[in-house]
Amino acid sequence: MSARTPTAAARPRRAAARRSSGVRRRRRTAVRRRRLALGALLVLAAGAALVFLQPFADKAVRELALPLRHDDVIRQQAADKNLDPALIAAVIYAESHFRNGQTSSAGALGLMQVTPATARDIARRSGGTTFVIGDLADPQVNISYGAYHLRYLLDHYGGNEAFAIAAYNAGEGNVDRWIAAARAEGRDLSPETIPFPETRHYVDRVLAARQQYRDSYAAELGLD
Repeated sequence: MSARTPTAAARPRRAAARRSSGVRRRRRTAVRRRRLALGALLVLAAGAALVFLQPFADKAVRELALPLRHDDVIRQQAADKNLDPALIAAVIYAESHFRNGQTSSAGALGLMQVTPATARDIARRSGGTTFVIGDLADPQVNISYGAYHLRYLLDHYGGNEAFAIAAYNAGEGNVDRWIAAARAEGRDLSPETIPFPETRHYVDRVLAARQQYRDSYAAELGLD
């Protein structure tokens, strides 16, 4: 048989094809390995990013569920008026959810929803001779007047927080009448027996929020 037969001629081609196929396999294997390595690096990077970003994500979620703004003003007013800063924060949360510029149907304004009549009375009693209603749009003034009113109500009710919170919502005239009616019936008024459902729920909401602010924002409110 001649060395130039088709079978002999095909051998180099088959060998070249095998070499080419082997090169392609090695290339595919190398590509797969690079992809796997890149995937592993991406997974590690994503894990590291999650670890790094988790505190910020937790804070963002907390801010949405339980916002806190103007904590410096709250701390200052709490110290000035001998109030629990978490209580001030809880009242702001219940009144406006820390959204400034709010106006209620009754005309109450700002973060702590202070009515013009209450603000004028506070200005008169506190010596705020330059006060104008527009000042309630300023968080510093609004929180100052709201805290002043809260301190007044606590003093009026002998430190009873539930009564003070109820009066902040429904007015001290209503709370005074509820207390007098309860006493006339030989019983004490309790948060559970407040006649107005809205005020009853308001007291519960504020007291619950105060504990949440203590738990979640102790450092920001100066409670550490």
